This record gives sequence, C-alpha cells and structure tokens, in this order.
Amino acid sequence: MNEITITAQTIEAAVQEALDALEVERNQTNVEIIEPGKKGFLGIFKGKPAVVKVTKIVDPVEEAVHFITNVSREMGISIHTNVKKTSRNCIIEISSDSAGMLIGKHGQTLNALQLLTQLVANRYSQQFLNVVLNPEGYREKRKEMVEKLALKIANQAIKTNRSVQLEPMPSHERKMIHQVLAKNSLVETHSVGKEPKRSILVQPIGKKH
Repeated sequence: MNEITITAQTIEAAVQEALDALEVERNQTNVEIIEPGKKGFLGIFKGKPAVVKVTKIVDPVEEAVHFITNVSREMGISIHTNVKKTSRNCIIEISSDSAGMLIGKHGQTLNALQLLTQLVANRYSQQFLNVVLNPEGYREKRKEMVEKLALKIANQAIKTNRSVQLEPMPSHERKMIHQVLAKNSLVETHSVGKEPKRSILVQPIGKKH
C-alpha cells in the first residue's frame, strides 16, 4: 500500500494515523489536506473532521532492485546488487554464482529481465530512467565481443564485396555496430527487419541492398 486517506479529529491526528498505517516517516511522504476540519462551537454545534491523503514517496531505484532480487529468487538464484546511479541512468551491478542463468543465450534472458526492471522503475520515476542490469561484468564483455564481431563482418563484406546480414540483436547492440563501423569508409550499415528479429546489414560502399 503506497497511499491512504484518513479521517480524524485533527490534521495532525489524521497524518499520524496514516504514517502508522504506511509504516513510514513524514519525510518519506506527500501529504494532501482534503478537508482541514473545524472544531465544534461551545459544544452545541458539531465539528467537522479533518481528511488527509498521504502518499508514500517511492524510490524507483529501490523498486527496481527489489524487483530483480525477487525475480531472481523465484528463479532459484541468489544475487547481491550494487547500484550506480546518475540523473537518468541506473546501472545495477549483480554478483551471483549463477549469473549464467540470468544472462541466458546471447543475453536474451538478461535483456528481457532488464526491460521488465526498467518498466517497474519508471512506474515511480518523474523522468525516464534507463536501467542496465550487469551481472558479473557481462555488459562490458558483451560490448567487446560485439565490437570485434562488427570489425570481422566488415572485413568479410569488403573481402567478398558482398553484403552480410547478422543475426537479430537488441537495439543497444545494433547501435554499437553502427557506431563502430561509422568510422569505416569502406562499408555502411543498415538496420533491417522488424522487432524482435531486427538485425544489421553490413554492405560495401556503393553496393545496393
């Protein structure tokens, strides 16, 4: 429960009751006074109770960490996390003896988990938050492998004077290949196909698709 509306004799009493129910401190909430309430007059006229709505301030990064930790536990995987956050990026470093299960074939399981974790985080974030899951340094290793693959495929396309199409890969990996081969004046790259089977086509300059 992240939000509650309470009616009490005073604003202070209503807020305190809400804080107790949400199990948080006041600085962890937003308080909206719906009705300030009125005291009775000389015991003749009945007073009006105060009504407040108290909303828990949810940290999107904490929610992201809770989500991936719980999902990992359901998969039978124990993990430890360390978060590196900037204004728009959140890298969740993951340590685990079973990192391979989180990664899956060619990182497919990891990419799916990362997308879900990002969706969870952005439910609570005021601005878009890019979430990266990085178990046991996999992202750095994968980046190095993708960049080497890009150079290898470019050389193949140049040597054979034929276009080469790679296997489908996620958008961030396609972007890596575009960036690496943008420096090569002998080939050009194109993204072809539709998600989730969108891939990269590497072709010699001047050669038609």
